[in-house]
Amino acid sequence: MKNIFLAFCLLFSFSLVAQESYSIRGSIKDSNNGETLLGATVFLKGTNTGSVTNEYGFYSITAPKGDYVLVISYIGYDTLSKNIQLNSDININFELNEASTTLDEIIIVADDDSEQIAIKKPQMSVSKLNSATIKQMPAVLGEIDVIKSIQMLPGVTNNGEGSAGFNVRGGAADQNLVLLDEAIIYNTSHFFGFFSVFNADAIKDIKLYKGDIPAKFGGRVSSVLDVRQKDGNSKNFSLNGGIGLISSRLSSEGPLFKDKGSFLIAGRTSYAHLFMKASEELKDDKLSFYDLNLKTNYEINKNNRVYLSGYFGRDVFNISNVIKNNYGNATGNIRWNHVFNDKLFSNLSLIYSRYDYQIVLDFIELDWIADIKNYNLKYDFKYYLTDMLQLDFGVSGITYSLNPGEVGPSSDTSPVNYLKLDQKRAFESGMYISAEHQITDKLTAQYGLRYSRFNRLGGQSITSYVNNKAVVYDQVLGIYERGEAASEIYYKKNESIKTFNNFEPRLGISYQLDEVSSIKASYTNTTQYLHLLSNTASVTPLDVWTPSGTYIKPQRSNQYALGYYKNFKNKKYSLELETYYKSIDNRIDYIDGSSLIGNNTIETEILNGKARAYGLEVLLRKNKGKFTGWLAYTLSKSEQRTFGGQAGGEGINGGNWYNTPYDRTHDISITGSYKLNNKWTFSSNLIFQTGRPVTYPNGQYTYEGLSIASYSNRNEDRLPAYHRLDLSATYVPNKKTNKRWKGEWVFGIYNVYNRQNAASITFMQSDETGLNEASRISIFGIIPSVTYNFKF
Repeated sequence: MKNIFLAFCLLFSFSLVAQESYSIRGSIKDSNNGETLLGATVFLKGTNTGSVTNEYGFYSITAPKGDYVLVISYIGYDTLSKNIQLNSDININFELNEASTTLDEIIIVADDDSEQIAIKKPQMSVSKLNSATIKQMPAVLGEIDVIKSIQMLPGVTNNGEGSAGFNVRGGAADQNLVLLDEAIIYNTSHFFGFFSVFNADAIKDIKLYKGDIPAKFGGRVSSVLDVRQKDGNSKNFSLNGGIGLISSRLSSEGPLFKDKGSFLIAGRTSYAHLFMKASEELKDDKLSFYDLNLKTNYEINKNNRVYLSGYFGRDVFNISNVIKNNYGNATGNIRWNHVFNDKLFSNLSLIYSRYDYQIVLDFIELDWIADIKNYNLKYDFKYYLTDMLQLDFGVSGITYSLNPGEVGPSSDTSPVNYLKLDQKRAFESGMYISAEHQITDKLTAQYGLRYSRFNRLGGQSITSYVNNKAVVYDQVLGIYERGEAASEIYYKKNESIKTFNNFEPRLGISYQLDEVSSIKASYTNTTQYLHLLSNTASVTPLDVWTPSGTYIKPQRSNQYALGYYKNFKNKKYSLELETYYKSIDNRIDYIDGSSLIGNNTIETEILNGKARAYGLEVLLRKNKGKFTGWLAYTLSKSEQRTFGGQAGGEGINGGNWYNTPYDRTHDISITGSYKLNNKWTFSSNLIFQTGRPVTYPNGQYTYEGLSIASYSNRNEDRLPAYHRLDLSATYVPNKKTNKRWKGEWVFGIYNVYNRQNAASITFMQSDETGLNEASRISIFGIIPSVTYNFKF
């Protein structure tokens, strides 16, 4: 600990006194609605001095005394230049005009200078999308979807249609940290994965860190999806919305407090259940969701601004009064932005996040509820030390309360006895410091260190086992079984059960080969203390989160990446090549026949092991012209190895490497948009993926008149390859720029050639013939859609 504070002191005391220098700082906003612009480029023309606005639109640059041309640019906006006489510190804000007046038109054209700065930056393995880009991509049932959109990027896949979550570089869905305005989202799905919880009308910016994760993020070993909501229109009152076949949405935003603040309210709901009532067979069924996004902010003065944001969403699922299920997320965040001076910016956040679900099984009269919630206090700083060196540092603390299940009777006649599983508590703290350092004109580095501490707290009893074995290996049967309990030890609420400490170094380097190309390399070390317990192929609403502790160690990941980046033909085309290798220690897997539901001793169902993933990613983009889009290709491998350990035996699949459920050898995505004229724009997606690994039976035997299947090694087989084509057409009936009401029609066809992609294949014995049969289950065929979007 002493060394960490010494490093802080050394970095703070660092100074360069070459000649008299001054600072320029301020904020960059959209002139139309006052929305702050994240990632806008600010630089002094003819120099290597520049900066990029942070999450709140703030920038600061330092340069020697003199006369300069200050250039401000942002994708989709007109570039702004201003003559600056720098002989003292300057505080100056800018507002940029949109380069196009169309309704959410896709614009992925970058200003030359801003793209050149991106070539130099050491950050790699990061993908950025804005809401305008996402809204142009064809989507299932016409619903715009953030999660489905990022799956069109290299290195990102899913577990098939109708599955929740996403997988990054061979990692599991629970290894992704998903943030909405800094609040953790534990389940990203509506309609069991058909839609995501993110309403595109409320979203400003999306960043996916696949590797080279900044030191300010911790807690997951695969990726970080950082989603930021709009602040709200601080200039005029406006309405946005859309009416579709399955769902509709409406958002409202406008100024508050005499233009010193703004607000955003966005709602979305489905009405599929109304159509179900028209069917005699489905009239008692219900399948619906809603969500609500809220945000407001207030400028106290030029150096202080406060934000308040929240999200509430819920799904309701009812099948013929046999199975009832509802689940949802709720988040809240209050933030204080403070500018200390021209060089130091801070953000203090208090965040609440909760995910809960309930399932009622009427046929056995059972009612089951569970939830996970956390409170997070974090304080982040940005220090623009010099034009060559910028620092990020901060501290955070998160309290976790995990209720894995409370089971009770759903009626007075129920035979079910009440059972409450042990509530689990934990506290995770962290501190970090990182620097972006321009070492030479061509070489830039980003390096940092994160220190994390995880304390599993009491309030429950911990079981010990005979011979200290929670799982034992039966040598005769050749199977793993649950260990025999020996005793229990009760820990008080504030008593520590187990403590973990980890240092997580990060390093990124960029070397500019010439004006249009560069190579980058990175190393990322991350730790994950929470685990999602699931022995199904994809995330479900009933999966249980559990903290690290006596029997479950935190996952530890090391990822190495190397990339080459180049712009062609005056940046009309761009190419990104990245290769990576990722290893993960303490990755758990489950013994055959494991039971995770309603289990108070989950350690008796799991074995410890490790995972690895490696691959090559290619992203070729066309950035200018009537036709824009990209081709993404990923060649990858994702494997796992699970040992017997103290339990004995060789482990799963004899202790050999085997495919993880999210291994996809080939993944090809082509996304394109063609603007025919001012009224018509056409878009398409084409996807091909190697089928995901599964385990098939390889034989059967008869025991006491019953036919019992035997199975091959775990994940030795694969589903058929997945592929589909989506098309959409956007029609804008009136292009008058001075008209307040602006509307557009979006016509879409999902899965144009009606490919029956296999979600699963099950094997059973026919009652009629007695022969074994394979049954293929598909979620979606061809689906047409029409949506009307409007802006007022």
